[in-house]
Amino acid sequence: MVPPMAPSPLGESIPLMQTSSKRRLIPRNPLYFLLFAVPGAVLFAVFVLWPLLAAFASSLTNENFYRVTTSFVWFDNYGRLFTDPAFLQTLRNTVVLTLVGVIVPNALGLGIAILLDRVGWAFNAMRAVFFVPVVLSSVVVAVIWQQMLKDDGLINSALKSLGVANPPGWLSNPTLALYSVGWIVAWQGVGVCVIIYLAGLQSIPKELLEAAAIDGAGRIRRFSAITWPLLAPSVTIMTVLSLIGGFKIYDQVKVMTNGGPGVGTTSTLAFDVVQTGIDTGAVGYGAAKAAIMFLIIAGISLLSLRVMRNREVDL
Repeated sequence: MVPPMAPSPLGESIPLMQTSSKRRLIPRNPLYFLLFAVPGAVLFAVFVLWPLLAAFASSLTNENFYRVTTSFVWFDNYGRLFTDPAFLQTLRNTVVLTLVGVIVPNALGLGIAILLDRVGWAFNAMRAVFFVPVVLSSVVVAVIWQQMLKDDGLINSALKSLGVANPPGWLSNPTLALYSVGWIVAWQGVGVCVIIYLAGLQSIPKELLEAAAIDGAGRIRRFSAITWPLLAPSVTIMTVLSLIGGFKIYDQVKVMTNGGPGVGTTSTLAFDVVQTGIDTGAVGYGAAKAAIMFLIIAGISLLSLRVMRNREVDL
Protein backbone atom coordinates (compact mmCIF):
# COMPACT_ATOMS: atom_id res chain seq x y z
CA MET A 1 0.00 0.00 0.00
CA VAL A 2 1.41 3.38 -0.99
CA PRO A 3 1.43 5.88 1.92
CA PRO A 4 -0.63 9.06 1.41
CA MET A 5 1.26 12.07 0.12
CA ALA A 6 1.15 15.62 1.45
CA PRO A 7 1.87 18.69 -0.71
CA SER A 8 5.01 20.72 0.04
CA PRO A 9 5.71 24.43 -0.57
CA LEU A 10 7.96 23.45 -3.46
CA GLY A 11 5.25 21.53 -5.21
CA GLU A 12 6.70 18.12 -4.28
CA SER A 13 4.82 15.39 -2.53
CA ILE A 14 6.05 14.23 0.88
CA PRO A 15 4.85 10.89 2.33
CA LEU A 16 3.00 11.20 5.61
CA MET A 17 4.25 9.15 8.58
CA GLN A 18 2.16 6.11 9.21
CA THR A 19 1.04 5.05 12.65
CA SER A 20 1.36 1.42 13.51
CA SER A 21 -0.74 -0.56 15.88
CA LYS A 22 1.81 -3.33 16.15
CA ARG A 23 2.78 -4.58 19.57
CA ARG A 24 5.95 -3.23 21.21
CA LEU A 25 9.02 -5.34 20.45
CA ILE A 26 10.59 -4.77 23.88
CA PRO A 27 9.48 -7.55 26.24
CA ARG A 28 8.23 -6.64 29.66
CA ASN A 29 9.42 -9.80 31.36
CA PRO A 30 12.48 -8.94 33.56
CA LEU A 31 13.91 -12.43 32.99
CA TYR A 32 14.66 -11.37 29.43
CA PHE A 33 17.07 -8.69 30.67
CA LEU A 34 18.65 -11.03 33.20
CA LEU A 35 19.78 -13.23 30.32
CA PHE A 36 22.25 -10.49 29.30
CA ALA A 37 23.86 -10.69 32.76
CA VAL A 38 24.39 -14.44 32.63
CA PRO A 39 27.72 -14.46 30.66
CA GLY A 40 29.32 -11.85 32.92
CA ALA A 41 27.97 -13.54 36.04
CA VAL A 42 29.35 -16.91 34.93
CA LEU A 43 32.81 -15.45 34.23
CA PHE A 44 32.80 -13.66 37.59
CA ALA A 45 31.77 -16.83 39.41
CA VAL A 46 34.38 -19.01 37.68
CA PHE A 47 37.37 -16.67 37.74
CA VAL A 48 36.75 -14.56 40.87
CA LEU A 49 34.19 -15.99 43.28
CA TRP A 50 35.17 -19.65 43.02
CA PRO A 51 38.93 -19.03 43.51
CA LEU A 52 38.16 -16.87 46.57
CA LEU A 53 35.99 -19.57 48.12
CA ALA A 54 38.50 -22.29 47.24
CA ALA A 55 41.35 -20.30 48.80
CA PHE A 56 39.35 -19.70 51.97
CA ALA A 57 38.45 -23.40 52.18
CA SER A 58 42.11 -24.30 51.70
CA SER A 59 43.10 -21.93 54.52
CA LEU A 60 41.07 -24.11 56.90
CA THR A 61 43.17 -27.20 56.09
CA ASN A 62 46.76 -28.37 56.49
CA GLU A 63 47.11 -28.88 52.75
CA ASN A 64 50.71 -29.27 51.65
CA PHE A 65 52.31 -30.26 48.37
CA TYR A 66 54.55 -32.72 50.20
CA ARG A 67 51.82 -34.32 52.33
CA VAL A 68 49.60 -37.03 50.91
CA THR A 69 46.66 -36.58 53.26
CA THR A 70 44.85 -33.32 53.95
CA SER A 71 42.58 -32.64 56.90
CA PHE A 72 40.69 -29.68 58.30
CA VAL A 73 42.43 -27.71 61.02
CA TRP A 74 39.79 -24.99 60.91
CA PHE A 75 41.19 -21.70 62.23
CA ASP A 76 44.52 -23.01 63.51
CA ASN A 77 46.35 -21.45 60.56
CA TYR A 78 44.96 -18.03 61.46
CA GLY A 79 46.00 -18.50 65.08
CA ARG A 80 49.57 -19.29 63.97
CA LEU A 81 49.80 -16.12 61.92
CA PHE A 82 49.71 -13.66 64.79
CA THR A 83 52.28 -15.60 66.79
CA ASP A 84 54.62 -16.07 63.83
CA PRO A 85 57.51 -13.57 64.10
CA ALA A 86 58.28 -13.91 60.37
CA PHE A 87 54.71 -12.98 59.42
CA LEU A 88 54.67 -10.01 61.80
CA GLN A 89 57.96 -8.81 60.32
CA THR A 90 56.48 -9.16 56.85
CA LEU A 91 53.43 -7.17 57.93
CA ARG A 92 55.65 -4.37 59.29
CA ASN A 93 57.66 -4.29 56.07
CA THR A 94 54.49 -4.05 54.01
CA VAL A 95 53.17 -1.17 56.10
CA VAL A 96 56.47 0.73 55.71
CA LEU A 97 56.56 0.19 51.94
CA THR A 98 52.91 1.17 51.63
CA LEU A 99 53.44 4.41 53.55
CA VAL A 100 56.42 5.26 51.34
CA GLY A 101 54.46 4.29 48.22
CA VAL A 102 51.52 6.49 49.24
CA ILE A 103 53.18 9.60 50.67
CA VAL A 104 56.20 10.08 48.38
CA PRO A 105 54.61 9.71 44.91
CA ASN A 106 51.52 11.68 45.88
CA ALA A 107 53.54 14.57 47.31
CA LEU A 108 55.99 14.61 44.39
CA GLY A 109 53.24 14.05 41.83
CA LEU A 110 51.18 16.97 43.13
CA GLY A 111 54.19 19.29 43.14
CA ILE A 112 55.23 18.29 39.63
CA ALA A 113 51.64 18.58 38.37
CA ILE A 114 51.44 22.15 39.67
CA LEU A 115 54.69 23.00 37.88
CA LEU A 116 53.53 21.38 34.63
CA ASP A 117 50.08 22.97 34.67
CA ARG A 118 51.11 25.31 31.86
CA VAL A 119 50.52 25.59 28.12
CA GLY A 120 53.35 24.79 25.73
CA TRP A 121 55.06 21.96 23.90
CA ALA A 122 57.86 21.76 26.48
CA PHE A 123 55.38 21.11 29.29
CA ASN A 124 53.61 18.46 27.20
CA ALA A 125 56.94 16.76 26.56
CA MET A 126 57.76 16.77 30.28
CA ARG A 127 54.42 15.15 31.06
CA ALA A 128 55.30 12.32 28.69
CA VAL A 129 58.75 11.96 30.29
CA PHE A 130 57.31 11.58 33.77
CA PHE A 131 54.80 9.00 32.53
CA VAL A 132 57.41 6.73 30.90
CA PRO A 133 58.20 4.70 34.09
CA VAL A 134 54.52 3.86 34.43
CA VAL A 135 54.49 2.23 31.00
CA LEU A 136 57.48 0.03 31.84
CA SER A 137 57.00 -3.31 33.52
CA SER A 138 57.79 -3.32 37.23
CA VAL A 139 60.20 -6.22 36.59
CA VAL A 140 62.11 -4.15 34.00
CA VAL A 141 62.24 -1.19 36.39
CA ALA A 142 63.47 -3.44 39.22
CA VAL A 143 66.24 -4.94 37.06
CA ILE A 144 67.43 -1.49 35.96
CA TRP A 145 67.54 -0.11 39.49
CA GLN A 146 69.14 -3.28 40.84
CA GLN A 147 72.05 -2.80 38.46
CA MET A 148 72.35 0.81 39.56
CA LEU A 149 72.04 0.19 43.31
CA LYS A 150 74.20 -2.90 43.75
CA ASP A 151 77.47 -2.51 45.64
CA ASP A 152 79.55 -2.08 42.48
CA GLY A 153 76.77 -0.42 40.51
CA LEU A 154 76.56 2.92 38.78
CA ILE A 155 75.55 4.96 41.85
CA ASN A 156 78.27 3.64 44.15
CA SER A 157 80.85 3.98 41.38
CA ALA A 158 79.84 7.63 40.99
CA LEU A 159 80.08 8.15 44.75
CA LYS A 160 83.57 6.62 44.83
CA SER A 161 84.67 8.91 42.00
CA LEU A 162 83.50 11.83 44.14
CA GLY A 163 85.66 10.71 47.05
CA VAL A 164 83.25 8.60 49.12
CA ALA A 165 85.45 5.80 50.46
CA ASN A 166 82.68 3.48 51.69
CA PRO A 167 79.42 4.12 49.81
CA PRO A 168 76.29 2.58 51.36
CA GLY A 169 75.04 -0.86 50.45
CA TRP A 170 71.67 0.14 49.11
CA LEU A 171 70.48 -3.44 48.69
CA SER A 172 72.95 -5.32 50.89
CA ASN A 173 72.43 -3.29 54.07
CA PRO A 174 69.39 -4.64 56.00
CA THR A 175 68.59 -1.13 57.23
CA LEU A 176 68.66 0.51 53.79
CA ALA A 177 67.33 -2.29 51.59
CA LEU A 178 63.67 -1.84 52.54
CA TYR A 179 63.75 1.90 51.89
CA SER A 180 65.60 1.36 48.61
CA VAL A 181 62.78 -0.89 47.43
CA GLY A 182 60.27 1.69 48.66
CA TRP A 183 62.02 4.39 46.66
CA ILE A 184 61.75 2.31 43.47
CA VAL A 185 58.03 1.74 44.05
CA ALA A 186 57.50 5.45 44.69
CA TRP A 187 59.60 6.49 41.68
CA GLN A 188 57.54 4.36 39.32
CA GLY A 189 54.26 5.63 40.78
CA VAL A 190 55.00 9.35 40.40
CA GLY A 191 53.91 9.43 36.75
CA VAL A 192 50.36 8.27 37.47
CA CYS A 193 50.02 10.85 40.24
CA VAL A 194 51.22 13.60 37.91
CA ILE A 195 48.62 12.74 35.26
CA ILE A 196 45.74 12.38 37.72
CA TYR A 197 46.58 15.61 39.55
CA LEU A 198 47.04 17.46 36.26
CA ALA A 199 43.56 16.36 35.22
CA GLY A 200 42.24 17.55 38.56
CA LEU A 201 43.98 20.91 38.29
CA GLN A 202 42.69 21.52 34.79
CA SER A 203 39.13 20.74 35.88
CA ILE A 204 39.13 23.58 38.43
CA PRO A 205 37.27 26.61 37.04
CA LYS A 206 39.73 29.41 36.31
CA GLU A 207 37.08 31.93 37.31
CA LEU A 208 37.36 30.89 40.95
CA LEU A 209 41.12 31.41 41.00
CA GLU A 210 40.83 34.73 39.17
CA ALA A 211 38.13 35.97 41.55
CA ALA A 212 40.26 34.99 44.55
CA ALA A 213 43.27 36.79 43.04
CA ILE A 214 41.20 39.93 42.53
CA ASP A 215 40.13 39.74 46.19
CA GLY A 216 43.80 39.79 47.16
CA ALA A 217 44.41 36.10 47.89
CA GLY A 218 48.00 35.01 47.32
CA ARG A 219 49.14 31.75 45.74
CA ILE A 220 49.30 29.86 49.01
CA ARG A 221 45.87 31.10 50.06
CA ARG A 222 44.36 30.21 46.66
CA PHE A 223 45.88 26.74 46.86
CA SER A 224 44.67 26.04 50.40
CA ALA A 225 41.18 27.54 49.95
CA ILE A 226 40.35 26.55 46.36
CA THR A 227 42.79 24.19 44.67
CA TRP A 228 43.34 21.70 47.50
CA PRO A 229 39.63 21.20 48.38
CA LEU A 230 38.69 20.78 44.72
CA LEU A 231 41.50 18.26 44.24
CA ALA A 232 39.92 15.97 46.84
CA PRO A 233 38.52 13.47 44.26
CA SER A 234 41.97 13.11 42.68
CA VAL A 235 43.57 12.68 46.11
CA THR A 236 40.99 10.02 46.97
CA ILE A 237 41.67 8.07 43.78
CA MET A 238 45.44 8.15 44.14
CA THR A 239 45.40 7.35 47.86
CA VAL A 240 43.23 4.28 47.42
CA LEU A 241 45.16 3.04 44.37
CA SER A 242 48.48 3.58 46.15
CA LEU A 243 47.26 1.74 49.25
CA ILE A 244 46.10 -1.24 47.22
CA GLY A 245 49.32 -1.28 45.18
CA GLY A 246 51.46 -0.99 48.32
CA PHE A 247 49.95 -4.08 49.92
CA LYS A 248 50.44 -6.06 46.68
CA ILE A 249 54.14 -5.31 46.14
CA TYR A 250 55.86 -8.43 44.87
CA ASP A 251 57.88 -7.96 41.66
CA GLN A 252 60.34 -5.40 43.03
CA VAL A 253 61.10 -7.48 46.12
CA LYS A 254 61.47 -10.72 44.16
CA VAL A 255 63.83 -9.21 41.58
CA MET A 256 65.91 -6.86 43.74
CA THR A 257 66.33 -8.58 47.11
CA ASN A 258 64.37 -11.87 47.09
CA GLY A 259 63.22 -10.98 50.59
CA GLY A 260 66.73 -10.31 51.91
CA PRO A 261 69.36 -9.38 52.82
CA GLY A 262 69.16 -11.80 55.70
CA VAL A 263 65.84 -13.43 56.51
CA GLY A 264 62.71 -11.48 55.67
CA THR A 265 64.16 -7.97 55.96
CA THR A 266 62.35 -6.85 52.78
CA SER A 267 59.68 -9.56 52.57
CA THR A 268 56.14 -8.30 51.89
CA LEU A 269 52.72 -9.90 52.31
CA ALA A 270 52.41 -10.80 48.63
CA PHE A 271 55.96 -12.15 48.55
CA ASP A 272 55.37 -14.16 51.73
CA VAL A 273 52.13 -15.64 50.37
CA VAL A 274 53.86 -16.90 47.23
CA GLN A 275 56.89 -18.14 49.14
CA THR A 276 54.79 -20.00 51.70
CA GLY A 277 52.15 -21.44 49.39
CA ILE A 278 54.33 -22.30 46.38
CA ASP A 279 58.01 -22.36 47.29
CA THR A 280 57.60 -24.29 50.56
CA GLY A 281 54.40 -26.07 49.53
CA ALA A 282 52.36 -25.07 52.62
CA VAL A 283 49.22 -24.31 50.62
CA GLY A 284 46.86 -24.12 53.59
CA TYR A 285 49.06 -21.76 55.59
CA GLY A 286 49.75 -19.66 52.51
CA ALA A 287 46.02 -19.43 51.77
CA ALA A 288 45.44 -18.16 55.32
CA LYS A 289 48.03 -15.42 54.73
CA ALA A 290 46.34 -14.56 51.42
CA ALA A 291 42.96 -14.32 53.18
CA ILE A 292 44.40 -11.93 55.79
CA MET A 293 46.00 -9.90 52.99
CA PHE A 294 42.64 -9.71 51.18
CA LEU A 295 40.83 -8.57 54.33
CA ILE A 296 43.47 -5.92 55.07
CA ILE A 297 43.33 -4.49 51.54
CA ALA A 298 39.51 -4.51 51.46
CA GLY A 299 39.20 -2.97 54.92
CA ILE A 300 41.75 -0.22 54.37
CA SER A 301 40.34 0.59 50.92
CA LEU A 302 36.78 0.93 52.21
CA LEU A 303 37.88 2.94 55.24
CA SER A 304 40.03 5.31 53.20
CA LEU A 305 37.24 5.79 50.65
CA ARG A 306 34.79 6.65 53.40
CA VAL A 307 37.16 9.08 55.11
CA MET A 308 38.45 10.75 51.94
CA ARG A 309 35.04 11.23 50.36
CA ASN A 310 33.87 13.21 53.38
CA ARG A 311 36.21 16.04 52.38
CA GLU A 312 35.28 16.12 48.70
CA VAL A 313 33.69 19.34 47.48
CA ASP A 314 31.00 19.45 44.79
CA LEU A 315 31.16 22.29 42.27
